[in-house]
Amino acid sequence: MIVTTTSKIPGKEILEILGVVRGNTIRAKWIGKDIMAGLRQFVGGEIKEYTEMLTEARNEAFKRMIKQAEELGADAVVNVRFGTSMVMSSAAEILAYGTAVRLR
Repeated sequence: MIVTTTSKIPGKEILEILGVVRGNTIRAKWIGKDIMAGLRQFVGGEIKEYTEMLTEARNEAFKRMIKQAEELGADAVVNVRFGTSMVMSSAAEILAYGTAVRLR
């Protein structure tokens, strides 16, 4: 499966657009890590607990998007984008989306 943020794939021709595919997840850290992240705000630096949470969420959303594309019989997903939104305090939704296509 080719996955790209561009609208074209060099050396390939898009034969058919199968539609928008997406994957999303909402993640939160357990209270212990949330407390650690809060303390880190006072001393500065990277808040690793949230970096880890968002990385895990992005990976899961990406996998779900690819799974949906595979179910449609796609060869590639073009114009891939990520979005995020805060759902509640300490919880974020990550959305991965793109256009599933068949290639020549």
